[in-house]
Amino acid sequence: MSGIKKKLGISFTRTNFQHYWNWFTKADLGDDLELVLLSFEDPDPALLQACSGFVLTGGVDIDPSFYEGAAIYPNQPDLYQPDRDTFETAVYRMAKDSKLPVLAICRGMQLVHIIEGGKLLQDLGEKNSRHKKETDEDKQHEVQVLPGSWLREWAGAEKGSVNSAHHQALARETLSDQWRISAVDDTGIIEAIEWKDTDTHPFIMAVQWHPERMLNKEKNPLSQSVKEHFLQSIRQIS
Repeated sequence: MSGIKKKLGISFTRTNFQHYWNWFTKADLGDDLELVLLSFEDPDPALLQACSGFVLTGGVDIDPSFYEGAAIYPNQPDLYQPDRDTFETAVYRMAKDSKLPVLAICRGMQLVHIIEGGKLLQDLGEKNSRHKKETDEDKQHEVQVLPGSWLREWAGAEKGSVNSAHHQALARETLSDQWRISAVDDTGIIEAIEWKDTDTHPFIMAVQWHPERMLNKEKNPLSQSVKEHFLQSIRQIS
């Protein structure tokens, strides 16, 4: 082994960042991978270019001007982070250009959907009772894992339990046909998507839940199997 480690870039979020960092244990990273922080507050183009895979993390709503959304909507934040939206868009576009693995979580899932031309349901209304976090504890609910998806193959199950801390979701009718829907809740809310064409891109997966902070995440295939296959895809990059 040359001793040069591949770098896994994790985008900085001002909320719950440490969960993402801690999710990748020493055993996961082994002797060949290392974590690096990619921050919109102090962008480092050279560090970005050195990465072999990326996690786009959760956080504050994406600025609605970014996807021609309504300026006023229920449960909107006091402040947006348009500099973060711009920075993480550059991360995603670089990853796609270089065919590097991307795992997008919650806000990250919404961002990659928007970059590929999609729009958001800006507030889930009565469905917030299931999805929107109201205390320090995430909500919990079941999802259906759809046949024909990578996620179904990896998880080995038709359904599973996930955590939830969001009040927005993907507008299904605006989803690019380059995506495959891999999980939904029982009302049809899209819970996971994956890039169909592994020839043009080996691994892009996005989940609406938070695999990095699930209860019993090491035993839940909707956390553990996603992480394992994501890391495997980075290791396979030549």
